[in-house]
Amino acid sequence: MSAISGTVFEGDDRQYALTRLSGWLELVFGPERVQPPRLTRRQMGELPELELRRYQDLRAVWHANLGPIKTPQMIALHEALTEIVDSNRQDGDKAKPAALLDAYPGIGKSTAIREHARDFHREQVRLHGQTTPEGHRRVPVVYVNLTGNTQIRGLNASICRFYGLPTSGDADTLAERAVDAVLSMRTAVFVIDDVHFLAPGKSSAVRMANHLKFLSNVFPVTLLYVGVGVADRGILREGLSPQQALLAQFGRRTTALTLRPFQIDDDQGRKQWRVLLKTIEKKIVLAEKHPGMLVDLADYLFARTTGHFASLMALVNRSCLRAVRWGEEKLDKDLIDTVKNDAAAEEARRELEAAIEAGLLSARPGGPVRKRRSA
Repeated sequence: MSAISGTVFEGDDRQYALTRLSGWLELVFGPERVQPPRLTRRQMGELPELELRRYQDLRAVWHANLGPIKTPQMIALHEALTEIVDSNRQDGDKAKPAALLDAYPGIGKSTAIREHARDFHREQVRLHGQTTPEGHRRVPVVYVNLTGNTQIRGLNASICRFYGLPTSGDADTLAERAVDAVLSMRTAVFVIDDVHFLAPGKSSAVRMANHLKFLSNVFPVTLLYVGVGVADRGILREGLSPQQALLAQFGRRTTALTLRPFQIDDDQGRKQWRVLLKTIEKKIVLAEKHPGMLVDLADYLFARTTGHFASLMALVNRSCLRAVRWGEEKLDKDLIDTVKNDAAAEEARRELEAAIEAGLLSARPGGPVRKRRSA
């Protein structure tokens, strides 16, 4: 019997769209992935060719879906979101305060907020059941991902599309249709991702801010916005000057949150970075993986990724794929150097490598202390 015979593992890609109810439910209630066994080179050599190819495919899917990893940043964010959502128990005649997660690209903000929303969805179903007292499916969370230059009607249509409702009619008709679904399915949270697409320019900031206020007034839900540079686009200020922003109603109703990149400017940041690498290392399935495989490359990996979570995970995923295909079965600097990363990370790489080589920056405990980058 081979090393993996008789064991069932999830190896296929899971294709679903989170902006549809069926896809969201797959994320919420789908089975957890099972980490493949780590076979030795000898065990792999004993596998029949087809079974070996299936094992390689199994590892490719696993490495592409590592995580989510409960980083200190994610834990702190979840605590803040939980406090906001759980305190929003106001009756329907009162608007519920919203939250805006505004952060750099590649930090993992969408993943973090989806994890929180998934946990909330599960808990609501656990507490109150799969169906409402009226017999409707209980849908505690709606997830909407916007596209470039989304207009008011498009946003309302996206909400209806999530529920599987018709998307015909004007903006007001769609809004009323969505409100009926929210009330009947007991929806409590809207996640609106890529909200920066609602404000392509300052001229539309007031109109879009007014519409978001309308949503908070009409829908008895907590609105969780996710975006990049949203505050700079004027939505929180409703297009007003910074001085006038103190009077902006939307800004008063919205709590701004953020996620920061990992940093190695002090020992606390270095510890968090090294713990992250150790956690990822445990999840890697390579025959010649060894303790410290990633931590020993802490400086190098920071330079390659600028401390951005998405850049790190992409680099690790691609490197693991290459290590399997080349028969290396481990990660080291020589192999990872052959792997391309995202353009932003590659552009910043030389500057960071120069700082590390000059002794101005290090992931080692007790390294130089530098002023942190501003968010």
